[in-house]
Amino acid sequence: MAVKTSHLILGSLAAAALGVAAFAGANMAPGGFAQSGLGHLIKAATEPVMESAPPGQPMSFADIFAKVSPAVVSIHVTSKVDVSAMPQLRGIPGIPGLPFNLVPRGDEGGDDQDDGGAPSKRAPKQMSSGSGFFISPDGYIVTNNHVVENAEDIKVILKDGKELKATVVGRDEDTDLAVIRVAGSNYPYVDFENRARPRVGDWVLAVGNPYDLGGTATAGIVSAFNRDIGERFVDYIQIDAPINRGNSGGPTFDVYGRVIGVNTAIFSPSGGSVGIGFDIPADVAESVTKQLMTGHKIQRGYIGATIEDLTDELATSWGLEGKKGAVVAGLVPGGPSSRAGLKVGDVIVKVNGQDVDSATAVTREVAKAQVGGKIQLDLYRNGKPASVTITAGLRPSEEEIAQNGGLAGGDEGDSAGAEAPHHVMLGMTLAPLDAAARQAFNISSDTKGVLIQSVKSNSDAADKGVHRGDVIVRAGDREVTGTGDIASALAEWKKAGRTSIPLEINRNGASIFIPIKIDG
Repeated sequence: MAVKTSHLILGSLAAAALGVAAFAGANMAPGGFAQSGLGHLIKAATEPVMESAPPGQPMSFADIFAKVSPAVVSIHVTSKVDVSAMPQLRGIPGIPGLPFNLVPRGDEGGDDQDDGGAPSKRAPKQMSSGSGFFISPDGYIVTNNHVVENAEDIKVILKDGKELKATVVGRDEDTDLAVIRVAGSNYPYVDFENRARPRVGDWVLAVGNPYDLGGTATAGIVSAFNRDIGERFVDYIQIDAPINRGNSGGPTFDVYGRVIGVNTAIFSPSGGSVGIGFDIPADVAESVTKQLMTGHKIQRGYIGATIEDLTDELATSWGLEGKKGAVVAGLVPGGPSSRAGLKVGDVIVKVNGQDVDSATAVTREVAKAQVGGKIQLDLYRNGKPASVTITAGLRPSEEEIAQNGGLAGGDEGDSAGAEAPHHVMLGMTLAPLDAAARQAFNISSDTKGVLIQSVKSNSDAADKGVHRGDVIVRAGDREVTGTGDIASALAEWKKAGRTSIPLEINRNGASIFIPIKIDG
């Protein structure tokens, strides 16, 4: 497969896994690591195998590898390939908006051929490989979703070379995790370890199946936490232990043999390791895989609100200089947030006591909530601290969210018919939102506000992407029913010494907040 420069590569490439067990009676060092006792590194069906933890920086990873590697497996997958998708499998372009290209990957495979070398009339097959690890003695194995999502046949190869047929138990595309199972029992296995998170700079050991070579160990350090590579529900761990194509789904251990995450992607200009790999953290992996093992569909909390990042300029325009968080840009009518009293324009800064600095962070914290559980949002409303408690709903499918997520809530107002038909403010020509305007710009009858008739090319509004046909539904803290509301909000903001005013813009049924400079 051809790989473009600076690709984030998914699929059969990165190794990492999840933890190892309890450390009964072990003393914990300041960094959170046990001073003695390796814990349940590799377990037989009944008794754990114990190994003394190194007192400091390891002279060798050999003892750790010897103990944990029997639980790591190679996974070979055969899957059908849609002929129309073959070009994409050879080199998928990146996803716009990311700082690098996100490229699903598997080991390259060729079309099936008859014995004579001629192309077969059967549907072409793709052969790929990845890694995984046992998390129970009765055959449950964790791997990446992208390793097995289109599998027709899955073969697991143990460290001793034994081959076993596996079936998919459950998959979760949102976290790229899957559980498969082989028949039999008494397999060596590892546990998830969530109690002693490593620090940036701590040693790690990755074990997996790079380039289909079989059990391979590589070492490095934890490079960073909370990496955002475009996935909404995972804050990735960055490591520099070399991981390559075929490592996906394998485990990464700390120096005590505890699994810290499942490797799922690398950042690479060439397709091979350049020392930047990404792990799904053990706490996320444990929660998801436990649900998959029991046959349950993954459920995530949902509040029914559209949110966007609180930019520095937007924060300043609301008098919230230095604050981080996310802005409520819309509410699903009748959804959990709407029923709980959340308002468009609220600035969320904490979810259940956890600081949030972006819309993605809010989504991740909300997703952790149990359906039916309580979610407390600490926020700012009209510049003043407030809080809202919401009963979490069940997150709908992406298709359902796409249909409903752009619908804004809020009170509806009536247009002021006595006003002049056009006003110029903030570099924009504004007009009443009448029947003719609704028809001309395909604006729903449910949308209330003021129409932007035109935008001066040299204005801040033009620079911010505001354009003809947008509808202003809120200015500052005011719902807009006519241009007089915008004028009043401007006067308030000027009096308060603000340099910009936030406008809520409705565009194609979705709301966005844009801070516009006040030019006097």
